[in-house]
Amino acid sequence: MSSEKQNTSKQTPQSDWKLELDKQWKQVSSRAGDYFNDHKEMFSLTKIASAIGGTLTLVWLASGVYIVDQGNRGVVSRFGAYSETTLPGPHWHIPAPVENVVIVNVEQQRFIEVGYTDTNRVNKSSVIPQESLMLTSDENIITVRLAVQYQINNARDYLFNVKNNENTLKQLTESVERGVIGRNNMDFVLTEGRSQIVAEIKQQIQEAMDGYKAGISIASVNLQDAQPPEEVQGAFEDAIRAREDKQRLINEAEAYSNEVIPKARGAASRIIQEAEAYEAEKVAKAKGETERFDQLLVEYEKSPAITRKRLYLEAKEKLYSGTNKIMLNDDQSSPMMYMPLPQTMTQHAQPAANNTEPELNAEPHNDKNSVRKSAGNELRPSRSKP
Repeated sequence: MSSEKQNTSKQTPQSDWKLELDKQWKQVSSRAGDYFNDHKEMFSLTKIASAIGGTLTLVWLASGVYIVDQGNRGVVSRFGAYSETTLPGPHWHIPAPVENVVIVNVEQQRFIEVGYTDTNRVNKSSVIPQESLMLTSDENIITVRLAVQYQINNARDYLFNVKNNENTLKQLTESVERGVIGRNNMDFVLTEGRSQIVAEIKQQIQEAMDGYKAGISIASVNLQDAQPPEEVQGAFEDAIRAREDKQRLINEAEAYSNEVIPKARGAASRIIQEAEAYEAEKVAKAKGETERFDQLLVEYEKSPAITRKRLYLEAKEKLYSGTNKIMLNDDQSSPMMYMPLPQTMTQHAQPAANNTEPELNAEPHNDKNSVRKSAGNELRPSRSKP
């Protein structure tokens, strides 16, 4: 049995993939030939040309579909003339050569540089002398580098009104810059006049571009650098240091002045106020004395003798109030007087009198004063409390 199986396997040939492929191709060709023979009217040249033409027409119409991204505007021109401006989103236009669409970015910030190249905006080696060297009003030469930032605000005007907008803007900026710099002196341009010059240049550029209807809006003008040429750079630095020293000394003098002047004004005001107060005091005192004298005159006219006596006693009281001496009347008819001498002395600012008992020696003037002789020549105050 095993030998018969081996003979059978040797007699059956293996399948070849090339033969299988040829078999399948013959079947497909046969079926295609049968289909062509059955539908010969469908494969005429006219119908083939119509199908090809229709396909090309659809492709041509589909090429008119375009999409405007956010921040852009689509400017449609028909046979070269402006047709419309489309907003962001999908749109369709008649394909070329009838209409063309140019996409313009109206939000992009664009730059131009005057006086240097845009490869390195801070490197002095990028300075262009033909653009940067300018003459001031005081006939000095300075090197100025300026950068202008702008953006498109009207896509139609930008494409159709001005040819080569960037080159036009650069030439206009250089012209305006030379005019503004030429009307100012070097010190003003290099020091405090930078902001004013930049604002003036920006205003004039915008006015000119609006006159051209270029569709450009100037966002900012930056004065990157302004300095004298390298040949006179050392002398200019010395002048700057001298100017700074001058300003420093002026500031110090003003600070000293601001410190001293208020003090002097305060002292002067204090002296004036003291003088006014002294004047008011003297005037008020004089008025009071005048009024008192007028009142006294009225009383004197009523009773001259009494008023005169009262004035005399008041004068004596005022006179004797400032002395520590005691006057005694030698009239024999008057009784003996008791005088608290220690207390009287204390009232006249003599503290030492509190520790002693002063004595008053009264010398008799006649022999008839027997009463005072019996009492003794020494009068002593009482030690009891007053």
